[in-house]
Amino acid sequence: MTLLLDGQEVRGKNLKVTGNLRIESDDLSGQTSNTDKGHKGFKPKTLTVTLMIPFVDQVQLRDLMRLVEATAGGGQLKTYRIVNDTAAAFGIRQVTFTEGVSAREDDNLRGWLIQFTLSEKLSNPEKVEGRRSGNAVKAQSGPGGAVGGTGGDSTDAPEELTGFEATLKKVDTWLGGEAKP
Repeated sequence: MTLLLDGQEVRGKNLKVTGNLRIESDDLSGQTSNTDKGHKGFKPKTLTVTLMIPFVDQVQLRDLMRLVEATAGGGQLKTYRIVNDTAAAFGIRQVTFTEGVSAREDDNLRGWLIQFTLSEKLSNPEKVEGRRSGNAVKAQSGPGGAVGGTGGDSTDAPEELTGFEATLKKVDTWLGGEAKP
């Protein structure tokens, strides 16, 4: 199994890559025994990588730490193009290091047991969410007059009705005809 980040091989022994996709959901049962769940979306996929680097090959650990600590413009974590079979199967093309890196000494194996997590960057759900049109923001005002206005009530523009009020107005118009001002 190989793991390449921007063409640079992550070297070590017993390399294992585990893919993970977290699906967010809320319990809709309230105080009942119902099992309904509300889907809240897919979180970015992650890859957990474990490997062993022998003590005599400490240069490999230094190279890995350079990859982890690399930053892009503005101090952001560097995004890497990834080449790995598990990543390809999960549809992951770009990753960043997340949740830290651990290196535990193992005297029996005479090496470091390394574990780190790579998180997907620019995932498909993220791209879809970015393409969705946002909800229009309506101007809101509290009770009373407008702040910074002319001082008088402006009756030039018709009052905007909420969805429920608009429905009631339609029913009222249908039942009783057009209201007189």
